Amino acid sequence: MAELPRILLIFTGGTISMKDDPKLGAIPVLSGADLLRDVPGLEKFCRVSIHDFGQLPGPHMTPERMGQLAELVGRSLADHDGVVITQGTDTLEETACLLDLRHTGDKPVVLVGAMRTSSQLSWDGPINLYQACRVAASPEARKRGVLVVMNSAVCAASEVTKTYTEALDTFQAPDMGPLGIFDGHELYFHRSPARRRLLPGTALETRVSLLVASAGDDGSLVQHVAARGDRALVLEGMGRGNLPPPLARAAIAAHRGGLLVVLTSRCWGGRVSPTYGYEGGGARLKEAGLVFAPGVPGHKARIMLMAALGAGMGRDEVESWLSK
Repeated sequence: MAELPRILLIFTGGTISMKDDPKLGAIPVLSGADLLRDVPGLEKFCRVSIHDFGQLPGPHMTPERMGQLAELVGRSLADHDGVVITQGTDTLEETACLLDLRHTGDKPVVLVGAMRTSSQLSWDGPINLYQACRVAASPEARKRGVLVVMNSAVCAASEVTKTYTEALDTFQAPDMGPLGIFDGHELYFHRSPARRRLLPGTALETRVSLLVASAGDDGSLVQHVAARGDRALVLEGMGRGNLPPPLARAAIAAHRGGLLVVLTSRCWGGRVSPTYGYEGGGARLKEAGLVFAPGVPGHKARIMLMAALGAGMGRDEVESWLSK
């Protein structure tokens, strides 16, 4: 009889580890071992070992910690058939994004969390973790990059986003849909990710900011970012990638002054495009040299820039890489 797949559970905390304190609210309490005790049946299809990375709420996850996770995953896959990472959902997709850039192997890497604490009715942590382990142990999950498993859906790290503050089905791929689903006890894959950008390495350039365009923005925050010495700025523009004229002028000036300015959209679906030719329109911004990141939300573009600049990419290389 063949041995069951060896799965490493890297436990970082998040809502999946929390209980409700009557005075403080939801706080992280559970360990990886505590969580596994509420997930019966794993022994039927995999062997799970635990690495307690931390007990962090989602907003406490930093790019540096994401980098440490990426290195840990790389080392661990030599001795395991798959990896499952529990994390707070507020930053889960950013961690998944960086891991997907760094993950060049075939073995499944799966991120999972919960939208409800263990004190609430219908706590989704155990079923989400069970399904994440099923995916990590599945031969069909190989060669699909880093995956996010929540609420019976399997999504690609490069496509998934958190769409709602508290809904159980918050993690969705608005443009593409899930890669696969659980139908009862059965796991079905429909497709592989439409696009992956691989960038092996360990260095991160963390001097990258993210700003969101708003009506009447005067561009002063862009000027501040440029003055304090950031390497790059991600601007979430309006619609197809358009900016109020004062903000556009500030962004163009900063870009020409040496700040790498990358344009995305504040919409959570669709792509930026040089469509509009008025002042502040995408066509003018493209002509002025701003770098477009089609189909990439701002928070993921920021992580991608940190990795790209950390790898030594210049402006032209970044533009070519983001446009793929």
